[in-house]
Amino acid sequence: MTSKVTYTGNLRTTCVHLRSGNEFITDAPVDNNGLGQAFSPTDTVATALASCMLTVMGIKARSWESDLDGAYAEVTKHMAADPRRIVGIDVELYMPGHFSQKNRTILEHTARTCPVLYSIHPDIEKKIEFHWGD
Repeated sequence: MTSKVTYTGNLRTTCVHLRSGNEFITDAPVDNNGLGQAFSPTDTVATALASCMLTVMGIKARSWESDLDGAYAEVTKHMAADPRRIVGIDVELYMPGHFSQKNRTILEHTARTCPVLYSIHPDIEKKIEFHWGD
């Protein structure tokens, strides 16, 4: 088992990673009867995409004895109704500029082949942009 998710009332859950004991909460968003005081479940899906991209790029950079310290992503999730669902995820990745053009290309390819990206339904539009600092 990977995690345990407990409904704690008032449209909130507590999610516990069983191996580490780390936890986070989710709230329903304000536009869907919630408090919006934490990530919504759909926020976690969109955020997981950026987290996965940065993680696999970090693994690749480590293989070159480099790192991605200071890299970050800004994520925007787009929702639709009937049925309520994610229809788009925009990820803007801000990367340190100390990589060669060849390694930048490899890192971008690595990000675009991360497991979460492959797990998101193909009907969901994914807009991914890289910004390399120089």
